[in-house]
Order: sequence, then structure tokens, then C-alpha cells
Amino acid sequence: MHVIELEKTFNPKDFEERIYALWTSRDCFKPESGNQGRYFSDPSQTKSKDPDASDKPFVIVIPPPNVTGVLHLGHGLNSNLQDILVRFHRMLGEKTLWVPGTDHAGIATQSVVEKKLRAKGIRRTEIGRKAFLEETWKVKEEHHGIISDQLKKIGSSCDWSRERFTMDEGLSQAVKEVFVTLYERSLIYRGTYLVNWSVGVQSALSDDEVEFKEVKGKMYKIRYPLADGSGFLQIATTRPETLLGDTALAVHPEDDRYSRLHGKEVVLPLCNRNIKIIADGMVARDFGTGVVKITPAHDFNDYQTGKRHNLEEINIMNPDGTIADSAPEKYRGLKMIEARKAVIEDLEALGLFDGADEHIHQVGHCYRTDTIIEPYLSEQWFVRMQPLAQKALKALEDGQIRFYPKRWENTYSHWMLTIRDWCISRQLWWGHRIPVWYDLDSGEMIVSRGDPSTEAQYAGRRLKQDEDVLDTWFSSWLWPFSVMGWPQNTSDLKTYYPTSTLVTAYDIIFFWVARMVMAGLEFTGQVPFKDIYITPLVRDKQGRKMSKSLGNGIDPIEIVDQFGADALKFTLAFLSAQGQDILMDKESFGIGSRFANKIWNATRYILMNIEGRTYLSFKKILAGDFGGLSDIDRWILHRLNQSAKIVRQALIAYRFNDASSAAYEFFWNDFCDWYIEASKLSLYQGDDAEKDRALTIILHVLEESLKLLHPFLPLLSEEIYQRLPQNSDPELRRMFNRPEGLLLINQPYPQFSEKFENTSIVAGFDTLAELVRGIRTLRSEFTVSPAAKIVVAVNLSSLASNDTDGLESQRFIQKQAALISSLAGLGKLDWFEAGSSAPRPGAIALAGKTWEALVYIKDSIDLAAVVARLEKTIEKEEKALVSMAAKLCNPGFLKNAGAEVIDKERQKVADLEAAIVKMKHYVTELVDL
Repeated sequence: MHVIELEKTFNPKDFEERIYALWTSRDCFKPESGNQGRYFSDPSQTKSKDPDASDKPFVIVIPPPNVTGVLHLGHGLNSNLQDILVRFHRMLGEKTLWVPGTDHAGIATQSVVEKKLRAKGIRRTEIGRKAFLEETWKVKEEHHGIISDQLKKIGSSCDWSRERFTMDEGLSQAVKEVFVTLYERSLIYRGTYLVNWSVGVQSALSDDEVEFKEVKGKMYKIRYPLADGSGFLQIATTRPETLLGDTALAVHPEDDRYSRLHGKEVVLPLCNRNIKIIADGMVARDFGTGVVKITPAHDFNDYQTGKRHNLEEINIMNPDGTIADSAPEKYRGLKMIEARKAVIEDLEALGLFDGADEHIHQVGHCYRTDTIIEPYLSEQWFVRMQPLAQKALKALEDGQIRFYPKRWENTYSHWMLTIRDWCISRQLWWGHRIPVWYDLDSGEMIVSRGDPSTEAQYAGRRLKQDEDVLDTWFSSWLWPFSVMGWPQNTSDLKTYYPTSTLVTAYDIIFFWVARMVMAGLEFTGQVPFKDIYITPLVRDKQGRKMSKSLGNGIDPIEIVDQFGADALKFTLAFLSAQGQDILMDKESFGIGSRFANKIWNATRYILMNIEGRTYLSFKKILAGDFGGLSDIDRWILHRLNQSAKIVRQALIAYRFNDASSAAYEFFWNDFCDWYIEASKLSLYQGDDAEKDRALTIILHVLEESLKLLHPFLPLLSEEIYQRLPQNSDPELRRMFNRPEGLLLINQPYPQFSEKFENTSIVAGFDTLAELVRGIRTLRSEFTVSPAAKIVVAVNLSSLASNDTDGLESQRFIQKQAALISSLAGLGKLDWFEAGSSAPRPGAIALAGKTWEALVYIKDSIDLAAVVARLEKTIEKEEKALVSMAAKLCNPGFLKNAGAEVIDKERQKVADLEAAIVKMKHYVTELVDL
């Protein structure tokens, strides 16, 4: 056989970029490419449908990252889990599409550009909208390639020919179509309402873009004098500066303390005007004095109260967060926090300030700038959400969509049931400009899919387009179908929509997931995806969410540079238990790195042993009821068969950790630790025919293992696959009719087959493994030299008694005497029956579930030294046991420790007790030797 040996040292940098370039050069990521789909190793196989494959294409659209951002570990997790699914379904033989793209990120991108301009001493208002947008497009182009290159570096198998951007021409057309259609359906309206205002970006935000944080503030107590001079009413507020916009005080209608004051007036401090005392059920009688100030233009609850009582709405704030001209002249131009200080000082001077108490409360912050949100009365555009939400909620109830984990369905449902109208206008320049024009002379409003100023019917009229842009999420909620070419009825839309699965984070269930379901149902009549997998949250080892402010984030590109892309991908999958957060640091990626190194070294060992050997036909070896297979071969094929079944089922159910763990266990434990070790008998002691047969089986299992592992370690598995002799040797390819340029990425995924099931051999091997581990453990405990060939006698009577499978297992083990001797380092293996005298005196007894063994180590150890060491260890552990037992008797510990901690301590005690009993048994037996 032709041999392409692996380099001695595993280094992913030697091949990862090369393998990725190979895939892209062959168009492997395009669903219509001739290179996507199955190439069978055996041309006699037909392109039969995989039992787990769907008749429909498997399609994922990437949650588009911000175009000016960089990938963080959350992106890395999300993209890698998507890639695992895409590669798995591609290997099932499904036409597979993963659409990449980026989001224009209105607030974030505009902030980046404004910061860049400020560094030059320029404000956007100085250069105008047109020049600012030209500058923003330049920044977009500079940053766009960064995200794409990073996704490629972590191995994402996206179809880059279909990459989209939320402000490209096609998506912009979709945005206009949706806006106008919703307006025509009376689902979009314009009006003056109280909104969340980000002073940081001087724009309105939707409710979902407000992040509430616990803040240490104060509750300020203020007196409002009664207009008739008969006294005063005291209120408490966290925002005393807003009293400049008060238009009423409110008391509960059933509060007897104030019933005589209903309809009376108080003097508004500092403002030289009177306001009424109203009665409203929203007032909590048991909070403070039971009197609250009403500021309709600066508090959401007050806004609703003001509507009920027809109160005046006085806006005291400018868009930049300074006090407006509607307030007394003294405070105009001050920032809100400055006005607070001035108001308190003036109230104190008038004797109307009764002090302040420390108060912890929730304060809304802008999710982009982290500045405090101010309720602000302004004219905005809104989407009526309830009609859309009703359809989206029914889609969940009808089973059209499903969440993994299922508990997120409650979050989705709650939001749908409590939804408020969506404020979609933003006071920005970067984004989709609202497709509305105003006639400056007549005041007519024109909502249009095109530019009316270019149409003949509007010739000669002075038209001006709305200055605002749409919320970034307004384009994102169309993403699953707009990227396919909607509103045109394109081939992609007909073929690849609806998509199959959405993989995303929990924090955008409101922003994005729910809205996509609404938009899909409203504009296509179909849900945009069936399955919604919510990724775990990545935290540091202390359980803290990773963030820039804490400095505990992990750059996935740094991980790729240090450990390799496959180590990143495998580790994230291995730790992604459904519904559980991931605790990790950089060293966690050693999990994937060590596994990749194991795969490399195991393959290198195999390839080092094939020089001069003849590769046989695995199919012929299987012929004649598996006559060409040894029992160990049949065992490893059974384990491979079972592993394929487990991995498939886990991936279909989005249990990434179960899938990757099963693949890991098979390769590391079954294949490397047992099967490769067992094969050494054939490779080193067999004749030429046996060596050829054994290597053929090993290479077949290795090839199938690489297929099993490919979704989790795609670059490494492809690199090794290309070097297997059955793929790299031209003569072997001709002999077995394998096409040149065979790629693992297109191979069929291993399937479960009943013909490889063999429970009796598995039971026998499990007993064999238990016996070998028992002997190895004893050798370690007594520090028996690896070179020492000890004698062991084994009794299997209880295994075979009254049990056909047990009898088969006994026969299996007895046939493997040479293998047991090789694996356990034995000089001789004897068998004896229960009740008979031991083959020879002087042995340490071992016992398993269905066997017992006598291990003769007397001549291989320093008997006195071993006994002394054991007795010293027993004494030490007994002292530790007393201390641990005392801890469990301590009432203080039992009261304060959680049940889980107590259970762990009890288990430690039980384990230590068992270890002490075992060591004492050894001492007794050693003394008797």
C-alpha cells in the first residue's frame, strides 16, 4: 500500500486553512453544486435515501452579526453548533444550505462612525447626511471582511456565494414592501406617544431594547403646598427634576385621608403654577404618604393616568437630554442630572425639601450605549403587534414551531400575551429610511414603495422624505425569507423557504425570534423555521457572564490560533448540555485539543504499520456470515454501529454534548484503548495474511470513525481522510473503483444496521475489559513493574451458570487468553473451576461481577515494603475518615450546607470506607503469602 504518513507532531496550522480552501474550491458548501451530496466508496451502492434524511433541503440562516463587530465566544458557540448541524445533514444526503450575512446595526455602526469623526474634530451635523452615509458605507466595507474571515477561520461551511447584508439592494426592497403593506393593512401608524429615549444616541428605542439594571439611588421627599394655604401634601420620587413637568397630584379614590381634597389644587414648587389633585386607582395607598406626582410626558404610568384624566402633557426635555424651554428659565439647558441638583437646592431654600432616603431600584438603560433611558414624548412610527402576535402564538400552540429546550416556549408565550406596539422609527441617519414623503405645501403624507419625487403624478410638488430610519430589527425580522429574494418569487425562495432550524441565543427571543415568526406568517403564510434551538450562555469559571467590562471574555480567534478550529468546535459541543450554561476558561479548550491530538497519533500509528501490506476488500471479509472477522472485530463493529445510532439520535434532538461525548467515547476508549491495542497481536505476531486482514479492518473502522467525527472535527477528519491509503493510493482507488478527489465532507454518515448487532460478544468483551482493568489496577496499587510478567488464574463458573449468553461470554473470554495476557501483561493465564483448589498457593484474590481471579504477585514485589506502605496509608486514611465523619455529625454544617454538598460528603465517606476495607484485605492476604 502507498503510505502518506502523518507528521510526528500534530499542528492544526499545517492544514486547517488548506482544507477549508479545498472545500471552497470544490463548491462543497453550495446546495446545487455537483460536489455536494454523496460519493460512495463502493460504486455498487446506489444513492439510497438515508433513513433519517428529509425529502426537503436542510436550511439554516445565520443570526447576522453586527457588520462593525468582531466575533466573541457567544458567536463562536452559535456558529459552531450551526456548522455541526449543517455538516451532519449534508452527510445524510440532504441538499444543505447555510446562508451567511451581516446586520447593518443602526445604532452600533453609527456610533462607530461618529466616534471616528469626533477623533478628527468633526460632528455629523457639520458634514450633512449624504457625506455621513458615504463615510458609513466606507466603514462598513472595511469591517465586513473581518466578520466573514473570522467565520471562515473557525471552519463555518456557509455558502458564501449567497452572503447577504441587511442593507443590500434586495433586502432594502423587502423592507419597503413590508412597511407599505403593513401601512395598507392598518398595522403601521404614526402618532405622538411616550417612548423610551436614549440620550446617548438621541433616538427612540423599543421596549425590548431597554435593559433594566439595579441602581443605588435615593427617594426624595418633597412638599407641595395646598393652594388655599391650609397645609401641604408630601410626595416621594426618585426623579425630583421631573416635577418641572408635573400636571397633577394623585391619591387613591378610597383613601379617607385625602377624600376632602379631590379636585382641589396645590402650588407646583418652583414653577409658579397650580395643579389639581386627582383620584385614581393606580395609587398605592400603603406606599409612602399615598400621594404621587403625575408627569404624563416623563413616566409611562403617569402617561396612562394623564390620558384617563385628560391632563396636559408638558415635555421638559430636549432630545439631547437637557432641560427644554417649557421649564422655568433658570433650569433651561441643564442636563437632567444637573437639573436634579439645582431643583433640590431650590426646594431646600424654600423649606419644601424633607430629605432623602437611600433607595435601590431598577432603572432602564440603552442596550447599546448603557446610558439611562428617559421616557420622552415624541412623534414616532409604530407597528400594531397584537394581530401579528395572535398568529405567532397559535403557531406554537399548533406545533408549527418548537423550542429546544422546551422551557423557552413559556418565555415566548408570555411575551406574545403581554406584547405592546413596536416603536420602529429611529432618529438616526444610518439605516433604512422610512418610505414616507410629505408635501411641504399641502401637508399630504405619501407612503410609497418607490420615490414619488421621480413619478409624473407628483411632478412640481415640493416633497420631503421622512428624516427617520427604521429600527434595525425591522430588516432582521424579514431575514429568513428576504435573503431568499422575497418579495420576488425566486427559485431560492421556492426551494429553500421555509428554513429548517434556527440556532440563536435566548436574549433575542423577543428582538428577533418572535418577530421572525410574525413576519413569516404575515407575508409568506408559513412559519420561517420549524425548530428553534436556544444556545447555552457561556460564563467564566466563576459563573459570571462574559463581558468587556469584566474583562473575562474569550476571543474565539485566539483559541483557534492556540488550539485549532476543531478544538474550539469540539470543546463547545462537548460542553453544550441543553438548557445549562457553560462554565469555561481558555484552558477548557484543552479538551478538544487533546482529543484532536489523540486522533492524529492513533492514525499515525496505524499508517506506520501499513508499509508493504496488502489492502483487502472489506466487503469480501464480511462475506460468509462475517467469516473473515474475529470476535474482537465483531465487537468493534458493534460498538461503531451503536455509536452511530446514539450520535444520530442526539444530533436530531439537538443534544450536542451527548452526540460529541458518544463519538469521543467510541474513538478514545473503544477504538484506541481497546481495539488498536488488541490488534497488536495480529500486527506483530500474525502471518502476512492475518496482518493484511487486520489492517484492512482497522483502516475500515478508522474511515468510518472519521465520518462519525466529521461534524465535530471537520478539518482534522478531512485531512486524515485524504491520507488514508484507500483514498490516496492510485492503485487502490482503481482496484475498488473509488473516484479521485474523494472528500469526506460529502460522504454518507455512518448508519445503524442490525447485521452488526452482537449482544453476546459485547457481554463477553465487557467481562474481559472488567477483568483486564482489575488486574491493571492491582498491578498499579502494588507498583508491579510493567516488565514483570505475572501469573493469573481465573474462574468463570458464575458467568456461565444457567445462562446461554453467559456461556457464550465464557467461551469468548477463554478464546481471548492471548489477548488478555497481552493487555494485562501476563506471563501465564490459567483457568480453574469454582470449588476446586487453587492452581497454586500464594495469590491476591480479585473479584468482578461474574468472575474471580487469583493474581500471583509475590515474586514481583518487595512484600515487606508493600505491607508497610499499605499500613501507613490505612492509618492516614482512618484519621481522615474520623474527621469527615465528625463533619457530618456537626449540626452547624448540616444546617448551613445544601443537600447536594451533604450528599457529596457522605459519598466521600463511603468511598473512603470502601478503600480502607480493600487495603486491609490486601494486607491480610499479603501477610499470608
